[in-house]
Amino acid sequence: MKLLLTSNGLCNDSLRNALKKMVDQRKICIAFIPTAASAQNDDKKWLIEDLFNCKKLGVVDIVDISAVAKDNWLPRLKRANVIVVGGGDTVYLMEWIVKSGLDKELLHLLKERVYVGISAGSIVTGKNISSSSTFLFESDRKNAPLGLGYTDFYVRPHFNSPDFPKMIDSNLKKVSKELGGGLYAIDDNSAVQFVDGKITVVSEGEWKKY
Repeated sequence: MKLLLTSNGLCNDSLRNALKKMVDQRKICIAFIPTAASAQNDDKKWLIEDLFNCKKLGVVDIVDISAVAKDNWLPRLKRANVIVVGGGDTVYLMEWIVKSGLDKELLHLLKERVYVGISAGSIVTGKNISSSSTFLFESDRKNAPLGLGYTDFYVRPHFNSPDFPKMIDSNLKKVSKELGGGLYAIDDNSAVQFVDGKITVVSEGEWKKY
């Protein structure tokens, strides 16, 4: 399995080059799942930037698993060699991954494809989504929905971002002890690369493992 778990998408050369090596093909065909963004009522400049960064690498199809039926989205994911799962509302995203049936198809799809997560899309790959903003600093963290279970560590995007003022070292150091597993805090220029069980951090910025 090949995962590239980013905070801010394919936003710099190091991350784009890492993906190129993971795909190991001349042509990159991306299926971009924007579903997590649908639940957020805000300016979608960040989503447009994510799509633009994907477009720099090749062909991009936008596939919303909450908007079309499985017999529509599944063939489109199969045509891609990269599946990008975008950011937004992590709870909503995980709900639709299960409701659409993508959770039952994804393991098979990823035998021949690379998964790229952006923020929420990265968080859902863990055993649960307790590292999401909804649960991370809350007392009901243990009630967080299950994730895809592809990794045994947590990813916390937007490390030291002014848009996420709680995501600083002192706060994450404390909460990481309560999570009961390794926590990778990555800023908007970093990603955790997971290839057949081997973990590497790709970064042009800041990151920390707790």
